[in-house]
Amino acid sequence: MVKVLQIRQQQYHLLHHPRHHPIYYFNFSFQPSSYNNKGQLLVLHFSSKSNQTLSISSTAAAVAKKNSSCCLITKMTSFVENPVEKKLKMNTCNHLRHVESMATLPSGAGKISHLNSVILGEDLASEENDLVFPSNHFSSQALVSSPEKYLEMYKRSIEDPAGFWSDIASTFYWKHQWNQPVFSENLDVTKGTINIEWFKGGITNICYNALDRNIDAGNGSKIALYWEGNEPDVDASLSYSQLLDKVCQLANYLKDIDVKKGDAVIIYLPMLMELPIAMLACARIGAVHSVVFAGFSAESLSQRIVDCKPKAVITCNAVRRGPKVINLKEIVDAALVESTKNGVSVDVCLTYENQSAMKREATKWQEGRDVWWQDIIPTYPTTCEVEWVDAEDPLFLLYTSGSTGKPKGVLHTTGGYMVYTATTFKYAFDYKPSDIYWCTADCGWITGHSYVTYGPLLNGASVIIFEGAPNYPDSGRCWDIVDKYKVTIFYTAPTLVRSLMRDGDEASNISKLISHAILYHFMIKGFPWVAVKKS
Repeated sequence: MVKVLQIRQQQYHLLHHPRHHPIYYFNFSFQPSSYNNKGQLLVLHFSSKSNQTLSISSTAAAVAKKNSSCCLITKMTSFVENPVEKKLKMNTCNHLRHVESMATLPSGAGKISHLNSVILGEDLASEENDLVFPSNHFSSQALVSSPEKYLEMYKRSIEDPAGFWSDIASTFYWKHQWNQPVFSENLDVTKGTINIEWFKGGITNICYNALDRNIDAGNGSKIALYWEGNEPDVDASLSYSQLLDKVCQLANYLKDIDVKKGDAVIIYLPMLMELPIAMLACARIGAVHSVVFAGFSAESLSQRIVDCKPKAVITCNAVRRGPKVINLKEIVDAALVESTKNGVSVDVCLTYENQSAMKREATKWQEGRDVWWQDIIPTYPTTCEVEWVDAEDPLFLLYTSGSTGKPKGVLHTTGGYMVYTATTFKYAFDYKPSDIYWCTADCGWITGHSYVTYGPLLNGASVIIFEGAPNYPDSGRCWDIVDKYKVTIFYTAPTLVRSLMRDGDEASNISKLISHAILYHFMIKGFPWVAVKKS
């Protein structure tokens, strides 16, 4: 059975229009109950004046009233072998722009072979609270089964925040329970230092909750990380048990070079598995990691080194992004020279040899400071004692981009971040243990921290990490990855989608995605999207 998911109303500001408009995620539920006694598909269309149900033939389109302020046209090929060729006349208005449909391909799953939607124009929807609700079948399987259930949760979170968040936090492991109150804040400078605290006095560790806790629950053999390299035939994976082993080895090395609780470690890595490994290793011993996006310059990296004064820098010699090789070690060397001039020197530069991009013989080296990851880390034990930390102890430092001035470090503490990130991942993505999850964000940004590393792993998810470019070797790479790993949740950005849209359906091979009718639950920030799920 195939259905389209993620129906909700959101506010989204259009660049070409001064007002905020509600945008709707529409739900089409292809079930027997969606057909009338003539086998015609029933589609709900919401206008500004009234709700109406429209009946369309197998290749017809929904018809909108000319004076509607919101409408959606969907054209699809029926599930039957000989679809009706006759199409209903479409009465459109100036608010609609029709997107030409993709070429119809045979359906490998025998479910759906053709899907097309409309991009809504200026007046996207009425100002009324018209909502399209999912089917009972879908709702019954969702973590939040109805708007009423959501409102019930929301009401409790407002009226009883201590009880609400305590119940959620109690699903994690705490060496020692937090003090009361669960939450406290002071946002008034006249009353003292600005301060916000969550679970103060609670003793925990986010690495333990992401790895050890899931292994203890029987998920040790479950894949934690799928890694897709720049080239389509280069990949790897780690189970939760294997990931913990590698995290512990790196954590033991960091302790050996005198990295202690509260010390900073700069991580300047591309999207290799070693990036979340390094983040988790720091968290395991209470060190504060600061991931710097591996596209930043030596000057940008140097600014962050000078500010946080790290005990070590973790990087790799190079990365291949598409056909281009980027020498990261050279950038790090230049940054370390500059930071030394500004009074901050770093004694250790741990370097991963990314052989697909550059051999170690071609890598510039400073003896006494630089260390090859592959030479030293595997020699350390695969068990490492956890450093238990207070919920308000720092977890990581992430700098703003610096586009409006000097980069500013934002310090995230452990307990509140752990509970919030895990909870938002679970409910926003309606995560189930069988899901395969892919977020295209880089861990150099907060989305990558929260929804590539910590949020998914705290929920025991299987996560895809992609080193390369979404249009290499062609525009179909994203959908090839989705198909290869049978991705069920795909979280990406409008810029990526728009770039692929410019290449067209055939170039991006999205028709292959649709024709296979595998589930794809798309989450796109600030952009309306249609998703297809197989249940």
